[in-house]
Amino acid sequence: MVIRSKEERTRVNAEASAWLARLHGPRGGEAEGPLQDWLKGDPAHQEAFERATELWELLPGAAELDEEPRIPTTSRRFLPLALAASVAVLAGAGAMTLYLDQAPTFDTGTGEQRTATLDDGSRIALNTDSHLTVKFDRDERQVSLDRGEAMFDVAHDAGRPFVVRAGEERIKALGTSFVVRRDGDRVRVTLLTGKVEVTRLGERPRLLAVLAPGERLSASPQAVPVLDRPVLDAVTAWRRGELLFRNTPLSEAVAEVNRYGKERVVVNDARLAGLPISGVFATDDPAEFAAAVAQLHDLRVQREGDTVLLTP
Repeated sequence: MVIRSKEERTRVNAEASAWLARLHGPRGGEAEGPLQDWLKGDPAHQEAFERATELWELLPGAAELDEEPRIPTTSRRFLPLALAASVAVLAGAGAMTLYLDQAPTFDTGTGEQRTATLDDGSRIALNTDSHLTVKFDRDERQVSLDRGEAMFDVAHDAGRPFVVRAGEERIKALGTSFVVRRDGDRVRVTLLTGKVEVTRLGERPRLLAVLAPGERLSASPQAVPVLDRPVLDAVTAWRRGELLFRNTPLSEAVAEVNRYGKERVVVNDARLAGLPISGVFATDDPAEFAAAVAQLHDLRVQREGDTVLLTP
């Protein structure tokens, strides 16, 4: 990977913004051919254009360009250029968390998922209600997962380790695919391919484990780390919009379902908590999950606003 100077990145970002303005301008069709030539000229062009497009879509007024115009033609002519200028200004001032000259911050809301490609070619997929920040320098590629869950497909770069910080845990990888989930102080690391090492930080950092493909490490500050081999299809099912349970206690299955939807499934009777649940369920349909569980275990379903109550 070529490390570019700030001046080079600024120039490429400015060019990307200009191309974006031309593409959304009144003669955007004429810009498509030359734009493709520019994108093919350097991998950095493609990366800068993708980041500019992401930011463009977040700017007020950008969506109006694809709708039936309701503003005078003279104003529409200059709107793309004004928005492109906003891209550059916001990026330089740090006024938004997603910007061009630096690596971004990513968030997802409840039930939302998103994917992104980082400057080095690594890909991140965020699950529901997650937040992470990225900081790359010449010596290390660092990601901090503040909450939630993310899958990482890491581009190989032996000279710059890829490190994920999650609570007290530091996960170091090279050319690896893995999933990190953080719920408060509890962190789970599941290795899909490659190799990662997990270290507990503190005054005296200590190595907790070097994972092999298929292994998962569960760690929290007050507990002994646990190493197991989960069903990988279940760990990654959220990437397909699914939840996969195999003899999972009802209380745990309900907790998973409630991560994704505005409707919440509630089980108030402790006698039901351990009922085994198996099956594949959609992440965005808690009512369907409750109905299936009720049918399986002869339970009743009650609806109270956004709450779905399961009772004997």
